[in-house]
Amino acid sequence: MADLETQVRDADIDRWLSSRFVSDPRARADLIVLYAFEAELMAIPSRVTQPLLAEMRFAWWAEQMDGVFTGVARKGHPVLEALTDIVTRHSLPRAPFDALIEAHIGRVHGEPHDLDAFYVGPMQLATRVLAGEGHDAAVVDAGRVRAFNQTGQANAAKALRSAANRGLKALPVAAFPAVAPAALTRLDAPEFLKRLALIAATVRGRI
Repeated sequence: MADLETQVRDADIDRWLSSRFVSDPRARADLIVLYAFEAELMAIPSRVTQPLLAEMRFAWWAEQMDGVFTGVARKGHPVLEALTDIVTRHSLPRAPFDALIEAHIGRVHGEPHDLDAFYVGPMQLATRVLAGEGHDAAVVDAGRVRAFNQTGQANAAKALRSAANRGLKALPVAAFPAVAPAALTRLDAPEFLKRLALIAATVRGRI
C-alpha cells in the first residue's frame, strides 16, 4: 500500500489529502486503490508521444477489466490485484470504469472532456467504497462542481455549489471524504491551505 499511497499523492494531492479523513484504515486503503487506478490512466498521455500508442495502452486497461470483474486478478500488477479485491468486496459496478477509460481515449483524440465520466462516476465509486450503495444521486452535483473547478469553470462551479450541498445532506458522514475534494477551488493553492479547506468542509459537511 505504501507504493500506491505515494503514487496517489504524487498524481492527485487533493484526493490524497481528502483520504486522510477516512478513519477506518481498510476503507482508506480501498479508496487509495481506486485513486491509484485513476492515476495509472492519467499518466498514460505523459508516457507516450503518439495518440495511437496512448489508445493502445488504454485499450490494454479496458481488456483488464474483464479479469477485474470476474475475480481473476492479473498477477504481479499491484493496482489490478488490489482493484479486483475491492470490486468484489464492495460489489462495484463496471460501467463507471469502462466510461472512464473511454473518456480518456476520447481525450487523446481531442474530443470534449466527458466530465461525468472523469469526475462524477469516480466520485460515486468512492462513495460506494465508504458508505455502500444508494448514494449515487446525492453526489452527482458535487462531482460536477469538482469537474468545473478542475477545468477552469469557476463560475459554473459556484452556481452549482448550493444544489450540491443540498444533495450532500443525505450523504452519510463516513462518505464525505469521497466528495471533499470538490471543496477545493484553487488548484495551485499551497498544501497547507488545502488541508485547512478540507478540514473546514469536513467539519461542516459542505463543499
